[in-house]
Amino acid sequence: MTIKTIITVTAVYYVFINLLSALLAYSDKRKAVKGKWRISENTLMLIGLLGGAAGEYVMMKKIHHKTQHARFMIGLPLEFTLHIVIAALIIAKFAN
Repeated sequence: MTIKTIITVTAVYYVFINLLSALLAYSDKRKAVKGKWRISENTLMLIGLLGGAAGEYVMMKKIHHKTQHARFMIGLPLEFTLHIVIAALIIAKFAN
């Protein structure tokens, strides 16, 4: 597999996972308003850790959902920072 293919697959994955995480945050907000069954905080954080932290954070800020929860307002940016660091390390390894 070439580096170009790896980058393409990774980019497609990140777009998908961030759209999914934003949708889950939106869905959880709607369920909260309607008093229905909710998506667990652990699930939301796991989706963020799997790559959806940026999309989830942006959506939560936009719809004012869980913005009073430090776990999300600090945790999601930390997860996103972790993704950036990992990507930079991988790029540095393949750049040589």
